[in-house]
Amino acid sequence: MRGITLLAAALLAALPASALAQGGTQGSTVIDSIAVVGAHRVSPEQIINSAGIPTGKPVSYLDVQRAITALFGTGQFSDVRVTQGTVHGKVVLRILVTEQPLLTAWSLTGVQKVAEHTVRGKVKLRDGRPYDPAAAAQSVAAIDSLYHQDGYYIAAAKLDTVVQPDSSIHAIINVTEGHRVAISEMIIKGNKAFTDKQIVSHMKTGPEGFWWFQRGEYDEGQLQRDIEERLPDFYAANGYIDFRVVSDTLIVPPGSPKAILELTVDEGPRYVVGNFDILGNRRFSTQDLDNYYPFGSEQTGFLGLGGNKTGPPIFSQSKWDDATQAVQTLYANNGYLYASVEPQMTRRVDSTGEHTVDLAWQIAEGQPATINRVEIRGNTITHEGVIRRATIPLVPGDVFRQNALIAAYRSVSNLGFFQQPLDIPKIERANDQGDVNVIFNVQERHTGSVNFGASVGQGTGVGGFVGLDEPNVFGRGKKVSLQWQFGQNISQFNVSYTDPAIRGGLMSGSISLQSSTLRYTIADLGQIRTRGGTVQLGFPIFGLMHTRLLTSYTLNQNNYDSPTISSRYYCKDCILSSFAVSVVHDTRYNLPFPTGGSLHSIELSQNGGVLGGTGNFQRLEVEGRWYAPLANFGGAGPGGEGGMTLVLALKARSGFVWGDPGPNFQQLFAMGGTQYGIPLRGYDEFSITPNGFDPTATTTSASTVNAFGRSYFASTAEVGLRLSQALYLSTFFDAGNVWATPSQYDPTRLFRGAGIGISVVSPLGPLGIDYAYGFDRTDIHGNPAPGWKLHFKIGNFF
Repeated sequence: MRGITLLAAALLAALPASALAQGGTQGSTVIDSIAVVGAHRVSPEQIINSAGIPTGKPVSYLDVQRAITALFGTGQFSDVRVTQGTVHGKVVLRILVTEQPLLTAWSLTGVQKVAEHTVRGKVKLRDGRPYDPAAAAQSVAAIDSLYHQDGYYIAAAKLDTVVQPDSSIHAIINVTEGHRVAISEMIIKGNKAFTDKQIVSHMKTGPEGFWWFQRGEYDEGQLQRDIEERLPDFYAANGYIDFRVVSDTLIVPPGSPKAILELTVDEGPRYVVGNFDILGNRRFSTQDLDNYYPFGSEQTGFLGLGGNKTGPPIFSQSKWDDATQAVQTLYANNGYLYASVEPQMTRRVDSTGEHTVDLAWQIAEGQPATINRVEIRGNTITHEGVIRRATIPLVPGDVFRQNALIAAYRSVSNLGFFQQPLDIPKIERANDQGDVNVIFNVQERHTGSVNFGASVGQGTGVGGFVGLDEPNVFGRGKKVSLQWQFGQNISQFNVSYTDPAIRGGLMSGSISLQSSTLRYTIADLGQIRTRGGTVQLGFPIFGLMHTRLLTSYTLNQNNYDSPTISSRYYCKDCILSSFAVSVVHDTRYNLPFPTGGSLHSIELSQNGGVLGGTGNFQRLEVEGRWYAPLANFGGAGPGGEGGMTLVLALKARSGFVWGDPGPNFQQLFAMGGTQYGIPLRGYDEFSITPNGFDPTATTTSASTVNAFGRSYFASTAEVGLRLSQALYLSTFFDAGNVWATPSQYDPTRLFRGAGIGISVVSPLGPLGIDYAYGFDRTDIHGNPAPGWKLHFKIGNFF
């Protein structure tokens, strides 16, 4: 400003003698030449060009002001002044500059508790450029803010500059981190409806406590979400829709790592529900939509029966929002893709002085959307017909339904041929009538694999294997699998072929052949040789794409050479001839570790008898599995698929055998462990018998022959964390038992186990480890002897 003032005074003084004499206008003068003083690193020509002051033309003080601003804007100068003088009768403009020193380097010290690259990202200084004090100050402030947000409220950054011999500068930012501030106490002011403890329980921010997870760490971002989201949601769910946090204050004594967090709240009045209206509905009757209304008169008494009405219900924002979304989904599932359900809330005070909110759904239905076409893009290997079979719920010409889109999305994802998570299908408007095109964008992934390595498990000890699996032969969804396992106790060859749509139709089929010689290292099963195969055909039934009727025929030749087993189940070239019929309804998704849906199956088989072979018996197995997602972290799909998912799983199985099984003991039921028969974790193989728990199952060979029963029940309750398609962690509770005959079946008498497990899909195949506690184990004297058991699993255990 000093330079501008000098020039303005000079211009005004020179006007009568020079500006007017030289043809200038009032308030300006004509500059004959410009001189630059003080420049060393920047050339005079660059400075004059940046200033933009012309010579030989009238120049005003505004032109000089703009020139100074432009020169400061280059970042090259710490001071710029402009003066005017006369040399030999010529008007000379002098630009006097002081150049900023160069910043040769900058460094950071004292950073330990926060990632250094994060702190460096806040620094705006650049090596080899003129030093910028403003950028340095902004960097220090940004580092302070970063530490405060992370709970280091007493942290401070300080800038020091070291002048080098060549007048350049080395900048050093010293960070004093101190301790992360811990909240020792939280004080809530202004609350009447809820106690301090109740309010704090609905916040992520909390004071430090006895338990290791109650660290009381202060996180500014977390507190902001508490103030803006969690506390308003909690209060609104209880009728206080005008709630707000008036102020938040963190009181930190100087130098102390402890702090007091003080919140002042304005709860506002509690609202009850008044009138309710539904406006604009034509597709659904008011009575139908009333079923979604979440508020009815509250009653006392057991289950709301037998009591008296206590007045209008208290308003809950969460219930109202959920009900509104349910109505929106109802319309979307019935083709009204463009329908809008607008929730309306009108506050008032009734005649008794009670604060009331009148509710309404203002519905704009529009026209139902029809599916114009379904497009598949990105499938460079998989034939389009394979994918279209999975998108059967979306039929061109049919009304668009959101639930049908989710079903098709999950079916395409379950094919397993594409990168996961699958991209969300695009919905494009096809014409002015509102019809839509549904577009699936897929990205092929490598599906076939050649596997080889070592194996352990299935009761045969250590061995090796070589395998080939291709679930998408020639891109047509057909599956071929070959596996050869070998070792001291195992020689097994399996080959199978599956066609999910024979000749492109609705019938599926598979054929499998096996030849194996297995010598079991568990119990005293001895050596078992099997040759044979199975043919299976599948048909859709009930008009449901997830339900199939399966028929199969199995023919096996078996030989047993265990003296213990043969004493009861003698088998030399005995034949198993079996025909089975089963119904399977499978809506699971996010395989191989499902996070939703269910599986129901029932299988009835006739073995021997009119079919030939040895034995004459009937076998029935029923199974149910149910999955429900509890929480999703980073889900990408329309149904919440993808990312990490916390899931609740319930499983139950039962089986029965009637008739004469002959030597086919493998068609009976054995329980315990995870390597043979029906798993029950926490117990040894074959230790659960029709006569109860057998503590000698692993040491006495005679125990094995007595372990097989003709009925069983097994169940599992599990909470699992699906980290990815290949990794699953779980905590589980198992219960089960086996009985000698179906008539003795009693699912109230069960052996219990609980533990934790990890399952992984590896290049060597599915692998799992479980560590379980058997509650009902006993010693040889019948005394309780519960304990832990480590289990290894290999193979398809999903």
